[in-house]
Amino acid sequence: MSQSAVGANQDGVKIRGKVKPGYERVLTADAIAFVAELERKFGARRRELLAARAERQKRFDAGELPDFLAETKSIREGDWKVAPIPADLLDRRVEITGPVDNRKMVINALNSGAQSYMTDFEDAAAPTWDNMIGGQLNLIDYWDGKIGFTDESNGKTYNVSDKHAVLNVRPRGWHLDEAHVEIDGLPMSGSLFDFGLYFFHNAKKLKAHKTGPYFYLPKMESHKEARLWNDVFVHSQKALGIPNGSIKVTVLIETLPAAFEMHEILYELKDHIVGLNCGRWDYIFSYIKRLGKNPNYLLPDRAQVVMGKNFLNAYSLLLVKTCHERGAFAMGGMAAQIPVKGDEAANEAAFNKVRADKERESTNGHDGTWVAHPDLVPVAMEIFGKLTGPNQLARQRQDVHVGQKELLEPHQGERTEEGMRECCRVGVQYIEAWLGGRGAVPLYNLMEDAATAEISRTQIWQWLYHAAKLSDGRTVTPELFQNVLDDEMKTLRATLGETRWTQGHFDEAIRLFAEMATAEECEEFLTLPAYRLLVSHEN
Repeated sequence: MSQSAVGANQDGVKIRGKVKPGYERVLTADAIAFVAELERKFGARRRELLAARAERQKRFDAGELPDFLAETKSIREGDWKVAPIPADLLDRRVEITGPVDNRKMVINALNSGAQSYMTDFEDAAAPTWDNMIGGQLNLIDYWDGKIGFTDESNGKTYNVSDKHAVLNVRPRGWHLDEAHVEIDGLPMSGSLFDFGLYFFHNAKKLKAHKTGPYFYLPKMESHKEARLWNDVFVHSQKALGIPNGSIKVTVLIETLPAAFEMHEILYELKDHIVGLNCGRWDYIFSYIKRLGKNPNYLLPDRAQVVMGKNFLNAYSLLLVKTCHERGAFAMGGMAAQIPVKGDEAANEAAFNKVRADKERESTNGHDGTWVAHPDLVPVAMEIFGKLTGPNQLARQRQDVHVGQKELLEPHQGERTEEGMRECCRVGVQYIEAWLGGRGAVPLYNLMEDAATAEISRTQIWQWLYHAAKLSDGRTVTPELFQNVLDDEMKTLRATLGETRWTQGHFDEAIRLFAEMATAEECEEFLTLPAYRLLVSHEN
């Protein structure tokens, strides 16, 4: 397929990804014109907002702390609500998530029994060109009723059942580019690319299915970034002749600065937003990154940073209170556990952790929760199925009083060598899989995504930056880290075997993990240099 056949003959547009058979269904001339217009209209503002993040980080590094904004006090204290929530989004007690590029996983998630399914172009998907375009094809085929297929390896047929989850789509975050498409000499926004193609190809079909264009929005850091999304939605609906407010979104509060602007984010998107979500893993990563140079906010081992305590508990409670005050859903976070095959005792222990986590969320007032595996859907429903209705919107948490102090209170606990070892094991293995094109990776009975590797490398970076003391009295030094990393990788290589090691991307993953953990400055995102490697592999 030539570039001109897929709309790349437009002035200033270059498609650098290989256009394989079938891709022309996604990359039509009209679709490319639509996303190119989005980039030209909104791309500069996106880049300005990313620059504003960097400037804000300089102030955090100098000792300033995140706080509620004086200039938006009237919004926080005002009397307003978000627009009404569509009928098919009123029950979201259990949501399942997973990568958009794996057709079998998409079908299984839709059929899982969950009320809602977030299919993911972001942290659960490595953004290879084939994964991103393949994901769009999966969604086009789903709405056209053609997603079913037969697995040639075993002859098993997969198709979507009559009773299936409501679909929400998560595009990439504002910080990510789509390197395979250039508009006027610059790579276009991954966010606008993912959103624009899905919306363009499917928005008009959804009314017949008694649903709408529903999205999850990741990693925003301010209400100004929410305002940009709102302007994108207003423009896009007008361009396709769809009523304003048809798009409905849930925003992940997974960055520390955003936790101080939840009212403002809801306000900016009030015609389009239906709720906020506690994106807990990325939130921990953001907490470390944004406060990493401040010695007062040094964290213990990742395993001791749990939702029921300190800043994580405060953030969950404030999110529930804020959302319900504004008539919006407060969605709980991910249960990353997956079934432990062949070990019934370990499997039941994992499921009990899920039950306890979901009990806490339900008690706090969350309206629903996330799971990463279909077998966890009934476990989560054991808890959220006890609600007196499909949600807890009527439950106002006026008893909750959370301020700056509570939102920043660091978790207490030990820093251990085993904590370092876990960071090395998990971080390297996730990066290796990501470089191989997989974004959702089962590791040690958990389904991990990019946030796991981000926590792993930033935790070690923070300990190194402050020369933190381990529980045994040793100081965390570059030499100690390198010794631990080398030892863990030696063990991992022996466990996986030489063939798996040499055929994988372990050398690159180890080098990238070590470079980022020992860098002078804490890099914004691991996925930025990793994406450059991913693109170089494709080329």
